[in-house]
Amino acid sequence: MYQDVLIPTDGSDGTRRSIEHGLAIADRFDATVHALSVVPEGPLGTFEADEATPAAHRAVERVELEANAAGVDVVTAVEQGVPHEEILEYVDENGVDVIVMGTQGRTGIDRVLMGSVTERIVRMADVPVVTVRLNEELRIEDADEAERIARDALAEEGYDRDAAVPEAPHRTSASWIVPFEVDGERVHVHVDAVNRETRVASPNRRRNR
Repeated sequence: MYQDVLIPTDGSDGTRRSIEHGLAIADRFDATVHALSVVPEGPLGTFEADEATPAAHRAVERVELEANAAGVDVVTAVEQGVPHEEILEYVDENGVDVIVMGTQGRTGIDRVLMGSVTERIVRMADVPVVTVRLNEELRIEDADEAERIARDALAEEGYDRDAAVPEAPHRTSASWIVPFEVDGERVHVHVDAVNRETRVASPNRRRNR
């Protein structure tokens, strides 16, 4: 029924459940997931895009990690432009069969914008659109707590937790990503901000629990 499932993501907490639903649909129909993040055009032009682009890449990488863990084929893309226009263009160019997206963005104006983008997609898309609302309360909102949990996860995976040198944690799609340099590797620990589950990933080895 579905061969290509699109998950637009801005990395906000509201995309957590849309990622889960999109992956479940893809797994059910043996489909490919497309993770797309759009860097919005804004009044500050190139500077604003430069600030937002790293966050967009982290957002699609989060989907890629979850897809790999679930055994689902995944393609990622980051585009720049008007979000709903870029999403609809991507749908047309890639033969997408269904779109799965959240109804909430970040707090403040971003939250309003995310809802507005979803509304436009629902009205204008020629393919089915599944909208998902975040209805879970975050349990980990503090970066220091995320780092402590991440160090415990490293120890459980056989790394030297005390020798791990962290970089600044950042949150995307209701998950903390804590980068470390440890045992000669660059390792990312993903800490789910809702259920506290962890996943340790590195270019050289990927372990799940």
